[in-house]
Amino acid sequence: MSTLGLIGAGMMGVGIAANLIKHGHALRILDHPGNQSLDALLAAGAQTRGSARQLAAEVEVVFVCVTGSPQVEAVLTSPDGVLAGMRPGTIVIDCSTAIPSSTERMAAAVRAAGGEFLDAPMTRLPQDAAAGRLNLLVGGDAALLERCRPLLSCFAENIFHAGPVGSGHRMKLLHNFVSLGTVSLIAEAAACAEQSGVPAATFVDVLARGGGWGAALDRLKPFLLSGDPGGLQFSIRNAHKDLSYYSQMAEDSNAERAIAQAVTGTLARAAAEASPLALVPELVALLAGRTSEKASGEA
Repeated sequence: MSTLGLIGAGMMGVGIAANLIKHGHALRILDHPGNQSLDALLAAGAQTRGSARQLAAEVEVVFVCVTGSPQVEAVLTSPDGVLAGMRPGTIVIDCSTAIPSSTERMAAAVRAAGGEFLDAPMTRLPQDAAAGRLNLLVGGDAALLERCRPLLSCFAENIFHAGPVGSGHRMKLLHNFVSLGTVSLIAEAAACAEQSGVPAATFVDVLARGGGWGAALDRLKPFLLSGDPGGLQFSIRNAHKDLSYYSQMAEDSNAERAIAQAVTGTLARAAAEASPLALVPELVALLAGRTSEKASGEA
């Protein structure tokens, strides 16, 4: 079994960590205030390390699961980062959501330091990470992916090879544009329905039996019917970040992005109005001109 490192034990990372330990791997986790509770992982045998440099010096594979490109670049290239401590042959697997051009630079830096690199962003939700049922969209060398597949299969149900380095992050941004874009469209329609006097139950029932049916509606349904935002445990701030990354990728590719810019603008305004922890379903309340309890930060 391998000795592995994890940087980013947040809502997704803790599930990844638990499954890696469950499959018999030794795990080192970077101690960071952004982590979720590590009590269960430590009880299962995980150990913490105070710096990415120290962690990288002890492991064969480093999983990075942080917020976005600035954080990835920092944990890899800072003076106390992964590149400063890793041994030749170390594999870095970036499961974050990142801008592809940054990913390509980071992969080159890892290779220059004697390591190997895959970008492997994920789709699905924290409960799927805990259950080992994530989807992984992998960019990088196909042979390296096959070497790493047994590790990735510890926490992923479906593993897609998207192409060379950066392709995983490109596919993740395409996925999130479609997914979050559809959620935002339905949220705006739901806000209009509310302000027009259309009952939420009628709105949901009609969409569910027609062209509006799908995962986006299913994830918004608990909020629309009962005010529970837990159907999509993804913050408005992170949604805005992901759509901003998509717009950057589209600009870099000279691709059309008018719809993406409109959705990004909607999410930017919502993120400015809501609490930092407000979840995407609460976008409905914000667009309708009311503030849900969670969006206002109240208990």
